[in-house]
Amino acid sequence: MAEKSANEIPRGVRDQYEKGLLALERSNLDYAIELLLGVLKAEPAFLAGRDALRKAGQKKAGLGGGRFMKFVNSASSSPALAKARLITDSQPLEAMFVAEQVISNDPKSSLAHDIFAKAAVVAGLPRSALLSLEAMRQENPADKDVSIRLSEAYTAIGENDKAESVFAALMKHHPHDPHLNEMAKNISASRTLNEGGYQNLADGTGSFRQALKNKDEATRLEQESRITKDAAQAESLIEQYLARLATEPENLKLLKNIAELYAQQKDFYNAIHYYNLIEQTPGAMDAALEQARNEVIVKRFNQVIEQLDPALEDHEQQKADLTAQRDDFVLSDCLARVERYPTDKAIRFELGMIYFNLGRLPEALPEFQQAENNAHKRLQAMHYSARCLAARNMNDMAARKLQTALKEKIAFDDERKELLYTLGCVLEKSGKKAEAMAQFEQIYEVDMKFRDVGKRVDDYHAGEG
Repeated sequence: MAEKSANEIPRGVRDQYEKGLLALERSNLDYAIELLLGVLKAEPAFLAGRDALRKAGQKKAGLGGGRFMKFVNSASSSPALAKARLITDSQPLEAMFVAEQVISNDPKSSLAHDIFAKAAVVAGLPRSALLSLEAMRQENPADKDVSIRLSEAYTAIGENDKAESVFAALMKHHPHDPHLNEMAKNISASRTLNEGGYQNLADGTGSFRQALKNKDEATRLEQESRITKDAAQAESLIEQYLARLATEPENLKLLKNIAELYAQQKDFYNAIHYYNLIEQTPGAMDAALEQARNEVIVKRFNQVIEQLDPALEDHEQQKADLTAQRDDFVLSDCLARVERYPTDKAIRFELGMIYFNLGRLPEALPEFQQAENNAHKRLQAMHYSARCLAARNMNDMAARKLQTALKEKIAFDDERKELLYTLGCVLEKSGKKAEAMAQFEQIYEVDMKFRDVGKRVDDYHAGEG
């Protein structure tokens, strides 16, 4: 059995799917789940329907319900999952449906995801299996069995690069496992054989000429990626890629290349369109692609704001409305990523900066405090934590925070200058002028043109004279 697109399912089922999508958009989640479960009961191979159902379940789970409700759901689903496990091999589609019902109520049920993934593989639906395997890996990135199965599923659909990247991530958790090392080498070799045309050569259906031709093509593509493309080159490549896309509509690499080229051309509207096409393939939109797409959306907002006609009577109102929409999007996007990756302190710093720039300092402070646990963001986070404290007249705490940061910052670079400058301002605000000037003088000795340090120090000493 092969996965189906919306065009391959009966009209009545497609209508029900569209109603489910509408209910999902309106956050009528119970109704959306009911409709989409019905769609999958009728068409278990309909991938977009399953992806929509997963989103509805995740959205519902995000609304909460507490540990008690999770315990109740888990207890009530156990008998159904036990039955589903028994029929995984003999009735895989039924096992998938039972597991899906559980997942729609408990998106983090590892047992339901495990049963679903195994049944989907038996049913010949590897792309469907990917949905659960990716969910399981996200919960436990170090799990060998899950990552191996995920890699095999990607290999089954010809996405060898993703299979290889799954193993690369797993090896970070188990760097000295000889068995995993050997498997990683085999996957890499398999990718080389398949992509270079050497597999056909080995089984007698290809030729050295074809293999070399494929290798030359790979070299050409690599060179394309390295060249800084001017406008004419980019337009030419877009035309080539669009022509290929007509015959290879599911080629995700082509879609990504087209989106990136449009973004280079500052045609952000089309770039967003092609990133959205990637998202329609379940499991294809990874964190890096999602971030790239969302950055383009912000650039599109800025572009539209810049292109507003100043002569219009409501120019300022339009500008304010679009700016507010942009800021709401940036904040919502970051909040969603914090929810998905709650332990990523770099994202916490990003969220803190968004709140800070919006003037929402009480909300920014706890995010910066979280980000202080990230080695790469620690000093920046401490700096902004201090600025938040100082803005609330908690000057002593702000000064202590900055002094701690300065003890850790040895090199006298711009970051140390910023810390000293902010500490000087905080001490000055507290009425400690001599201590404040001592901070400014440290900067003055190496860079008197930094901010207004030169004027501050000169005026202070002129006043003393």
